[in-house]
Amino acid sequence: MNCGLIIPTLNAGKNFEKLLKQINSQTLPVKKLIVDSESTDGTPELAKKFGFEVLKISRKNFNHGATRQLALEKILPLDVIIFLTQDIFLKDETTLASLVEIFDLDSKVGLSYGRQLPHSNATLEAKILREFNYPAESQIRNFDSRKILGMKAAMTSNSFAAYKVEILQKIGGFPKNVILCEDMYIAAKMLMCGYKTFYNALAQVYHSHNYTAAQEFKRYFDIGVFHNRESWIRKNFGGAGRVGKKFVYEKYSALWKNNPREFFGAFFRDVMKFWGYGLGRLEKFLPRFIIKKCSMHKNFWS
Repeated sequence: MNCGLIIPTLNAGKNFEKLLKQINSQTLPVKKLIVDSESTDGTPELAKKFGFEVLKISRKNFNHGATRQLALEKILPLDVIIFLTQDIFLKDETTLASLVEIFDLDSKVGLSYGRQLPHSNATLEAKILREFNYPAESQIRNFDSRKILGMKAAMTSNSFAAYKVEILQKIGGFPKNVILCEDMYIAAKMLMCGYKTFYNALAQVYHSHNYTAAQEFKRYFDIGVFHNRESWIRKNFGGAGRVGKKFVYEKYSALWKNNPREFFGAFFRDVMKFWGYGLGRLEKFLPRFIIKKCSMHKNFWS
């Protein structure tokens, strides 16, 4: 199996070298590429030292879908492409090999994504979110999974995911212009076309964020924009439904029991998520200067 690895980068920072060393220690050989958006901290030069090809683009032209498609076309031909983000760490030297082994076992699987464990500095809320979204049990999903999971059937994450290139190309590749959630877009397309996705709990990385209330508002504003523009996903998969309600109950129960102070902070952040998401769904009615203030991805609107 001929595999490649792509990392979009922008000023990856001091921890990036640790990730590059981990990649070079993997048991799975991969062709390596970063697509860099005008870093000023030496990120491209560092990546070259570790054997990466570098594709440079202007920062204003970065798009979560189109940029990944551009990088993919640069690195082909391949059987499998792995995407990482610059802020993760790999669990061990077999992480990438474990992620892609499903493609040899089931020809209908077009996408495999792994388990994300919280960083050591993660808040209790961030840890609960990781445990809920990335449980200890692996799972194969098909289009019928939506009947139980709703929209969560199309969940995946390009922070740590692999795609079978043949299937990815059959469904049209990455979307050309999305504000985020290009990974969910692909997963939903694959499931609707009769393919499967795989959540691999044994392939593990460390990745989490401690978002502020303002960051959550902006992030969910952008998610609302995505769902408004790609309304076919909600139409075919529904909302979070019972799965979402279960998570909210479990999160608040755990926070109240273990850290009441964080309970109130989480509640406020959830209110900001709700407002941001609702406003994002209404983006076509908003003036551009308001949209830019609300969005986490301001270059998308340029």
